[in-house]
Amino acid sequence: MRVAIVTESFLPTVNGVTNSVCKVLDHLADRGHEAIVIAPAAGAPASYRGFPVHEVPALAYRQFPVGIPSPQVARAIERFRPDVLHAASPFVLGPQAIAAANRLGVPSIAVFQTDMAGYARRNGLGASGSRVAWRYIKWIHDGATLTLAPSTASRRDLERAGVHRIALWGRGVDLVRYHPNNRMRPTASALSSLLAGAEEDVVVGYVGRIAPEKQVERFAALRGMEGVHVAIVGDGPSDERVRRALQGVPTTYLGRLSGDDLADAYAAFDVFAHTGTEETFGQTLQEAHASGLPVVAPASGGPLDLVEHGVNGYLFDPRSPSDFRMHVAALVDDPAMRSRMGEAGRRAVIARSWASVCDELIGHYEAVAGRAAARKRTPARSQA
Repeated sequence: MRVAIVTESFLPTVNGVTNSVCKVLDHLADRGHEAIVIAPAAGAPASYRGFPVHEVPALAYRQFPVGIPSPQVARAIERFRPDVLHAASPFVLGPQAIAAANRLGVPSIAVFQTDMAGYARRNGLGASGSRVAWRYIKWIHDGATLTLAPSTASRRDLERAGVHRIALWGRGVDLVRYHPNNRMRPTASALSSLLAGAEEDVVVGYVGRIAPEKQVERFAALRGMEGVHVAIVGDGPSDERVRRALQGVPTTYLGRLSGDDLADAYAAFDVFAHTGTEETFGQTLQEAHASGLPVVAPASGGPLDLVEHGVNGYLFDPRSPSDFRMHVAALVDDPAMRSRMGEAGRRAVIARSWASVCDELIGHYEAVAGRAAARKRTPARSQA
């Protein structure tokens, strides 16, 4: 199968969209498929896993390259002649690519990953801005053959906006890299000792961007809680604001980590806490569960599918700082509960390897491509 992946973000930029695109490309390579990547110009490698990477003009916005309309998108798709187009988090390049695919008779899959309406609302555009954003999202996804939503909450949001032809497609997790046994590695043990200190505090960890939509300031609700040390992995534009908000909360800022260093960080945590309410999925929650950690997350968006309240973690009321504090405190005070919930979290993700999730995606590719081929084989009815 020939797959053209058009993504709004790619290497060297690292985020959820880039990571999932790379996992899909890895899987396509391992399964013997052909692919190209079309992405905003940001200094990406010329190829990835042997697949050509085509960069198109982009502008910088808030540290991210944003693709701008360019005829290069359509030309690259036309030259490659894919069996299916995969639009990852379509925003600017994605709609162009979907339109080009429609002109060529190529089926397209639009992967919904970013809550643009939430960003519009949070950035001061209010309810009217959110409505405009949802109209734009509907326009994009109406052009696609199929939209893949990462969670039931996202699917409901898309359906409310009037988007049709939706299927669920979650994300995989690396069950080998993120594993409870990592706690026995010397590097993870050393980090755990550093964070817990001489008094063996319970380490409550966070992994993700430090940005307004992540609401990391929520950790201020833990101020004054005895026996707790907060560890934050990540960086971003809200770094200084978060540091001011968390003054008085024992906190270690570990910066951006990846690979085995990130796996060691999860292994050094006792509890994982997620704070943002605009997650369409929540990949770090899966990584925490794979690492054997109980999770505390807002009862909003993607976490609703990933956290079974009282079984593998807790869902807190995002309107209530005290509710966040109460659920963290329950886990801090009960090591046996942390262990039980951590084991339940690992069981919950054991079937969500990237291989199985990407095989499911290829199934969606084959389904839309098969329907498109069948339509081409069916002769048009003659007009009387």
